[in-house]
Amino acid sequence: MPMLVLLPVFLGGTMWRWSNKVDDILVNKVTGDLTIADQYLARLAELSGERIDAVARSVALQDALGTGDSTTFLRGERELLGLDFLRIEMATPEARRWPVIATALTGRLHSAVDVLAADDLEALSPGLAEQAEIPLVPTRAAVPTDRTVETRGMIIHSAAPLTLPDGRSAALVGGVLLNRNLDFIDTINALVYREQSLPEGSQGTATLFLEDVRVSTNVRLFENVRALGTRVSAEVRTQVLDEGSVWHDRAFVVNDWYISAYEPIHDSFGERVGMLYVGFLETPFRNAKRSSVLILGGAFVLIALASVPVFLRWAGHIFRPLEAMTRTIARVEAGDLAARNNPRDDGDEIAQVAGHLDNLLDRLQARDRELRDWAESLEVRVAERTSDLQAANQRLERTTERLIISEKLAAVGEITASVAHEINNPVAVIQGNLDLARSMLGAEVGKVEEEFRLIDDQVYRIGVIVSKLLQFARPEEYSGAHNLIAPSEVVRDCLVLTRNQIEVAGITCFPAFDSTASVSMSRTELQQVVVNLILNAVHAMPDGGSLTIATEDRDACAVIVVADTGTGIAPEVLPRIFDPFFTTKQAQGTGLGLSISQQIVTQARGRISATSIPGKGSRFEVFLPIAENA
Repeated sequence: MPMLVLLPVFLGGTMWRWSNKVDDILVNKVTGDLTIADQYLARLAELSGERIDAVARSVALQDALGTGDSTTFLRGERELLGLDFLRIEMATPEARRWPVIATALTGRLHSAVDVLAADDLEALSPGLAEQAEIPLVPTRAAVPTDRTVETRGMIIHSAAPLTLPDGRSAALVGGVLLNRNLDFIDTINALVYREQSLPEGSQGTATLFLEDVRVSTNVRLFENVRALGTRVSAEVRTQVLDEGSVWHDRAFVVNDWYISAYEPIHDSFGERVGMLYVGFLETPFRNAKRSSVLILGGAFVLIALASVPVFLRWAGHIFRPLEAMTRTIARVEAGDLAARNNPRDDGDEIAQVAGHLDNLLDRLQARDRELRDWAESLEVRVAERTSDLQAANQRLERTTERLIISEKLAAVGEITASVAHEINNPVAVIQGNLDLARSMLGAEVGKVEEEFRLIDDQVYRIGVIVSKLLQFARPEEYSGAHNLIAPSEVVRDCLVLTRNQIEVAGITCFPAFDSTASVSMSRTELQQVVVNLILNAVHAMPDGGSLTIATEDRDACAVIVVADTGTGIAPEVLPRIFDPFFTTKQAQGTGLGLSISQQIVTQARGRISATSIPGKGSRFEVFLPIAENA
């Protein structure tokens, strides 16, 4: 039964789960591959824009514009940068219809992927339309179409602001045609599927689609013929282009099954105009799974054929004596203490066990008589001992709890006292050097009196913290009450602390301190929260803006408002800004500022709310309950 029924079920379930896990791993791998390809395409667009911007800012271009020889200069730069076109666009309505150029005319660099008609391509550069043209190849399972050739071209479209010698604004526009750009797609494939990254027999592929047409690919239609002009299946097109979803699954690509990943490509208008694909051949993985199943199944069959007869014979020797012992035990349970096995003296292990069972039954019968005599006396003794044990157990629990609490408090007290002592030393050095600076400045000390006052204030706060630590270590030597602070005063000090960052960023500050309430909270912790919100607002306005900082009393709470006119926060990012380690500053931030600020405010029985409109700014509000005895 275990060998022929349970084990096959177990093996089948294990193989099924293993197969699913392998499929999940393959899908995860192709998802990561797609991420790398997407990052490379984005970086290529970004790099194209940076190079064109460098040309637009160059002195050589200004000199060429001044001498009227800009055409020759731009032709040389186009060849040097490997671009398919590079030209100057004036601020005409025709030029402004492209978001890339319109953005450059406002003074900002912009790059995107765009799709141009044949006439537009020919206008950019003679022969570019012919280079982009790709005949369509009939493809099984694709959406039916009457077209026979793809005349549009997908380009990396970049534009940088340019000021002409006469002061007019223009845009330097350039880009690369992606149709038939085999170097581009081969670079992606080499970057994603490096040597030995796939098992022998598999191969990685990458493709760029204009809508559902392959315009650049390393997928082969035949041995040395790339599958340019073939089209993606209707199912993939619907999910990726029509619905805007990412495809992660196996798919039939031209002539074989691949583990595939597709994602939509958006142009500068925000429309889905194409797809980016990466994938690798599924056959080696499918063959490996099939071989594993066949080997495991064959091994099971061989083992079963060899072992089942042995098991059956062995089971007969075991189960018959065991069944006899089972019947004897059933009779004993029914009250027949004289029942015995009386095994044969053949010396095997089961007979020995049956003999031991008979001996045990003899002893059980004798002990039964003794136990009946002891039963009555034990009942009385058990009742007495139970009462004593309950009382002792209660005393032991109370003593253990007090001991644990005492040990914890003692250990924490020693650590706290040590930390407080170590903090006092650098604080004393700071205070001493501060007094020395005052004496050395003499009459000039008035110029920095406010800064010195703030430093004194912070040193005092450190002293308060140290006092609280020592109070925790030796509570019998201290006594105190809750710390009441005025949020308006704390916010005013924070503006002084961050004044330099605000002025350097060219930000106009609008303070309004209408709150007169006090809150029960650490002044240092509230200062940490407000400074963090101010600096976040400054970082959101790299080109300057307006910063509103206000305090007010609202609904039994003191409210601190920090609002900016910066870049704002995207709706999909806003719910995560208080998560630990989540940051949009990349290497410049740790992602802990807002998380720590939220913890501090929550401990003070308050809360933080955030609202934002992308492109218009953000608003943070800190609600702190007004102290009852304020």
